[in-house]
Amino acid sequence: MSAQKLVLSQRAELVQALSRGGTAEGVDCVLDLLISWGVLLWEDYVCACVLPEAQKTGLEFGKCVSVVKDDREPSTMATETLLCHRPFLVSRLRDHVDGALEHLLGRGCLTSADREEIQLPVYTSSQQARRLLDKVRFRGEDSAMVLLHYLDRTTSPPPPEKENEQPFWLVYQKKLCSSILAQCYFLSTCGGAGKYSLDDVYTDGLLELSQGCGDTQVSLGLEDVLGQVGTLNEEADTVLVSGQAGSGKSTLLQRLHLLWARREALQDFLLLFPFSCRKLNAEERELSLRDLLFLHCCWPDRDQDKLFAFVLDNPHLVLLTFDGLDEFKQSFSDERRHCCPTQAAPMSTLLFNLLQGSLMKGVRKLVTSRPEAAGPSLRQYLRKEVLLKGFSPGGIDCFVRKHHQDRGVASGVLQALQSNTALLGLCHIPVFCWIVSKCYKELLGCGKGSPQTFTDVYLMVLQHFFRRKSPQQKSLGSSWLLEHFQTIMHLGQLAFEGLDASCYIFSEVDLQNSGVAEEDITIGFLIHSKNFSSTDERHFEFLHITMQCFFAALHIVLSDKTNLNQIRTLFQTQCKSKGCIGFCQPREQSVMTTESSNPQITAKFVSGLLSQHHSDLLQQSCSATMLGKKSKCVVKCVSKGVQRHFKSIPQPVKGEKKSMHAMPSFVWLISCIYEMQDSDVAMNSVARLEVDHLKLTYCNIGPVECTALAYVLQYLRCPVGLQLDYNCVGDVGVEQLLPCLPVCSSLYLRNNNISDEGIRRLIDKGVHCESFKKIALFSNNLTDACTQDFAHLLKTKQIFLSLRLGNNNITSRGAEQLAEGLRCSQSLQYLGLWGNKIGDRGAEALAEALKDNTSLVWLSLVGNGIGNSGAQALAKIIQKSKTLEEMWLSKNCITRVGVEYIVKALEENVTVKSVWLRGNNLSQPEVEEFQRECRLIF
Repeated sequence: MSAQKLVLSQRAELVQALSRGGTAEGVDCVLDLLISWGVLLWEDYVCACVLPEAQKTGLEFGKCVSVVKDDREPSTMATETLLCHRPFLVSRLRDHVDGALEHLLGRGCLTSADREEIQLPVYTSSQQARRLLDKVRFRGEDSAMVLLHYLDRTTSPPPPEKENEQPFWLVYQKKLCSSILAQCYFLSTCGGAGKYSLDDVYTDGLLELSQGCGDTQVSLGLEDVLGQVGTLNEEADTVLVSGQAGSGKSTLLQRLHLLWARREALQDFLLLFPFSCRKLNAEERELSLRDLLFLHCCWPDRDQDKLFAFVLDNPHLVLLTFDGLDEFKQSFSDERRHCCPTQAAPMSTLLFNLLQGSLMKGVRKLVTSRPEAAGPSLRQYLRKEVLLKGFSPGGIDCFVRKHHQDRGVASGVLQALQSNTALLGLCHIPVFCWIVSKCYKELLGCGKGSPQTFTDVYLMVLQHFFRRKSPQQKSLGSSWLLEHFQTIMHLGQLAFEGLDASCYIFSEVDLQNSGVAEEDITIGFLIHSKNFSSTDERHFEFLHITMQCFFAALHIVLSDKTNLNQIRTLFQTQCKSKGCIGFCQPREQSVMTTESSNPQITAKFVSGLLSQHHSDLLQQSCSATMLGKKSKCVVKCVSKGVQRHFKSIPQPVKGEKKSMHAMPSFVWLISCIYEMQDSDVAMNSVARLEVDHLKLTYCNIGPVECTALAYVLQYLRCPVGLQLDYNCVGDVGVEQLLPCLPVCSSLYLRNNNISDEGIRRLIDKGVHCESFKKIALFSNNLTDACTQDFAHLLKTKQIFLSLRLGNNNITSRGAEQLAEGLRCSQSLQYLGLWGNKIGDRGAEALAEALKDNTSLVWLSLVGNGIGNSGAQALAKIIQKSKTLEEMWLSKNCITRVGVEYIVKALEENVTVKSVWLRGNNLSQPEVEEFQRECRLIF
């Protein structure tokens, strides 16, 4: 009785807490117990039950088993029995609701309307049982007796559990773990199945939060993907991991599956159901949620009904993963709602309603996709978004060494990468790193002809696989493409038609229709599909989606059936609601697709294949005239696409600079130009670009895109401010940008994971660039080491105007080193060091260096731990400077004493417009006192 008294004593607080939230089934179970004990009034029970599901969060009651001995007199009234034994009756009735309803309807205890209301598909079996009990209780004693007699006849108490018998869900969990372990032990992507243990080769990629989900500088671990960090919408259940093709999304998901199956991660989830959108594409039947879970993942050996009820009642213990949403045939839509877990529906309806939470609300969903496929309609249902940005430089090193046990080979590959920064930039994308590791013999033997572009790398892959087919040949010879032409064309037709239909898994019939023979399969470009199991037919897929795009491009370039109009349509910068590349084919209707990445990747390969660089190779199997026409067509299409961007630039507001905010499709067009490796095309493409500022923020620009941008932008006629904030440039990307630095008047690289090494290379080049006058590097990984390079820049370039290094890791030592350069500079106007750790010592060093400066206009030292001695030193700048207009000292440790120094300095300087001091160690009366000086901003 002590527990019952405790509940009674806290009745009001408990009812109030229940009214705020709890997990749906857990709270309902507790309410059943409370009302059966007689400690909760019926009115309170009804108030708590009518709350929305989203508000029932926050309470965890564990197992809903009564530990309170009910010593009340046995009830003689049937209606009271329905209350006193409610938890027991719910558990007895939940599997017999339909039968009980028919029995009660036949006896005249309920109406058809009552039955329809209770059987609404939005209710779980437990919720239907509760509503049935409520209906019967209010029908009176006779109806309650009918129900109790029915339950006595048709149900029996569950047999007592054996002492060592495992819970039914645990039995299924073990089977599910065993199935997932078998699928995930070997690397499943890039043809790695059966060759590489995932444990041996898995390398962490760079994971960051998407903009708006928190601190985008924070590096995440695997556990953080589904953790609380970065949560944007608490009411949503879907987490998106986005990244470009080849960035390692599928492998990351496979790693998470493996760790869960070993019970080494994600232990909050008792059950995990993995799905491949490629496989779901092939499902033409209408399925219920139960069919989806058990048919597509792992079929329970027993207790299917019981297990499905467990899933419905405990959605917070279940994780669903969907790999490759961008490969799903249909675009996400929230127009058709479906919320019944037992009603069959088309696959797209099931998937979209799971993602938006209409179906099985509360279950966590983890989805991988390319960014373009996740449009605004889906993003409104996201809990958070995590960006997978490929490998760091250290990740490339780790990956290569894991793939080559021979240390000499690994060192040779890494040395080849370091000597070819364009190829090193490509290897930040894991799939390229895999290609380089796999084709190391070709790479190490190519000498000065080392790959530079996407197309170069994939042609190297072709040579690798054809050479592997004939191991006795040391070299394929110059006519290798002609020798294997039929194989290439068969695979090209298969790839092309597959992309058109958003098809990535192929049956044996598909292969036969494209002329793909068994000997073509054995070469290795096609692998057996693990995503699609069939007892009567084999299924295949290309090694990687980019490989399918490459073969589709070969088909477009080499086939005499491809006309110029089809190529023109392929290069449209905005792909409308058409097939993936279906608009290249003369047919009436194409299958819908979710995104334009595949045609854009294919177009880049087409550009590279039709370059002058590869003309000799292709002319062995295709007429020079036809190749020439196609090449001219591509050049014209790309040039026109770039010009369309330029024409869309609005005229600047009077007094402002003309700027262009480029879209991601602009970056794609620039990449196509780079694939051509034709300087004349690059020069002509940007000849008419007349802007002062080129903005490319949030465009997912990495080292690969930096290479292409630098290749094209170096031909600009006038200097331009280049803004690349919020991308993933990194140190390698900085090095790739160096060719265009002479035409950059300013460079903005906020939040790009740049370290001191990248800055060293940038400054080495920048000191020799006459137009380069401004740089902004907020929120990177800079330390004191970089300040020596900036000091050198300030000493050398007496025309440098702006240096902004906010929110890095610069201390007093770095400030002292930077001061050496500031002492020599008489041109710097803007200096930003906010969010560092320079302290009083650093502030004093800067003040000493700037005391005689005749150019500084703006200085920001916000949030640097500066106290009174630092304020005293900085007051001398205020006192003496004839150019300073603003000084920002907010969020420091300055007290009344320090402010008094600043006030005295302001009395001797009329040119300073404002000194910001918000967030320092001042009381409200002191703030009010100092406000007599109107230039102090608190």
